[in-house]
Amino acid sequence: MSYDIDYLTLLSQQYPTVKAASTEIIRLQSRQKLPKLTEHFMSDIHGEYESFLHILKNASGVIKDKITQIYGRTLSERDRQVLATLIYYPEQKLEYIKDEVDDINDWYKITLYRLIEICRVVASKYTRAKIREFLPEAFGSTIDELIHANTDYGSDKETYYNESISTIVELGQADDFIVEISTLIQTLAIGRLHIIGDIFDRGPRADIILDTLTKYHSVDIQWGNHDVQWMGAAAGSLACIANVLAISTKYSNFDCLEDGYGINM
Repeated sequence: MSYDIDYLTLLSQQYPTVKAASTEIIRLQSRQKLPKLTEHFMSDIHGEYESFLHILKNASGVIKDKITQIYGRTLSERDRQVLATLIYYPEQKLEYIKDEVDDINDWYKITLYRLIEICRVVASKYTRAKIREFLPEAFGSTIDELIHANTDYGSDKETYYNESISTIVELGQADDFIVEISTLIQTLAIGRLHIIGDIFDRGPRADIILDTLTKYHSVDIQWGNHDVQWMGAAAGSLACIANVLAISTKYSNFDCLEDGYGINM
């Protein structure tokens, strides 16, 4: 009984009123009805930052699967691949597309409609409040409105939806909007990232991987034996330092030491 009182006392600090507690119960009960978020597991990265970043961007094929789910019957395989690459690498892909497309404004409008629809699908597993945490500062409110707009025939929001997309293009903001919504799609495609050991060794820039993970929206890490060796080296263990240097020498890899951590070899 005393345990219950202690527990309730702690809860009362976070939920001081019946209304506050009820609001949280409603939120938790509702969240149980949402589809399960995508859990992404990665292991044995070993400093291969380019491969790691590419896997993060495509969510191990999740984004491509969503594109096929939505546009499998209406777009060719090549067009679906172009759309997927645009989401993975929007800045780089836009430069190529501008040289290939005759009517860029028409392409912008079609592509914006498609990206918004993809974003709507990957966002369907989240509450609207959670999605707002991920929205970019630029275009955030616009993206929020567009992915939640009811555009059924006769809807009052259909005109708003179409006008918003046209205005984005007319103001010359389509490139920036595509970059922001593509980044949001990448983020929403992975609900939780699990790293199962061995971020370090062999590959050139484990430090870039670690910096990326520290900024990632939802991640947990199980350190591997290679990671522990680097931790030991950073803590001053001579044995670990010798082992780290031996492995770096074996794989002709001093980028992480010299460029990542400023240790001149």
